[in-house]
Amino acid sequence: MIKGRTGWAVYALCFAAAGAVLLATMWRRELYLPLSLLMVFLAMLPFFIRFERRRLRAEELLLIAMLGAIAAVSRIPFAPLPSVQPVSFVVIMAALVFGAETGFLVGAIAAIVSNLFLGQGPWTPWQMFSWGMIGFTAGLLRNTRFMGSLWGKNLFGLVWGFLFGWIMNLWGLLGFVETLNWQVVFASYAASFAFDLTHGLSNVFFLTLFSGIWLKILGRVKLKYGLLEH
Repeated sequence: MIKGRTGWAVYALCFAAAGAVLLATMWRRELYLPLSLLMVFLAMLPFFIRFERRRLRAEELLLIAMLGAIAAVSRIPFAPLPSVQPVSFVVIMAALVFGAETGFLVGAIAAIVSNLFLGQGPWTPWQMFSWGMIGFTAGLLRNTRFMGSLWGKNLFGLVWGFLFGWIMNLWGLLGFVETLNWQVVFASYAASFAFDLTHGLSNVFFLTLFSGIWLKILGRVKLKYGLLEH
């Protein structure tokens, strides 16, 4: 993580800039695509800046790439099942063991790699950001009693099932709806409720059955090889 007040100021500044661009997107709908891509880029910028400045061993780079690939591959067999996303589970596991930055990167990598098979488009940066933020927030909470319990992990996964869908709804509203009003926004989010619930419940399912063994395996890898300790 970026440490100290300066690091958090960078995060805050980038997110504030992303919010400003989001407002600009709502006002200048004809510039939706470039503005939305700029917004997501600004939101992800501090993570990639920090990653570039870290001195990572080849083994650590390989581990991040491998976890991202596992998350991406896990998505493909479930593609016919709407909103069943094992990706979120893998991202959460990576973040709980290796930290917030790694969790963000694994989520971002998983989105762009899996979309090589499922289809790239303007939604890809939004998915990179959404899965990245799942990993980032899981990493921030990894040393808390909340995430140390199974019920806490399950509640986290359930909530992020909805948050992921809400972020992607925003992309759809900005990209395809000509006239935005509260009725349209409410209808969009109401229509996605079942899909968001499915995503959240699938997170609970994977976390309940597999989180224990995944945490043990990844924890042993981290301890044995001393990976991503800093």
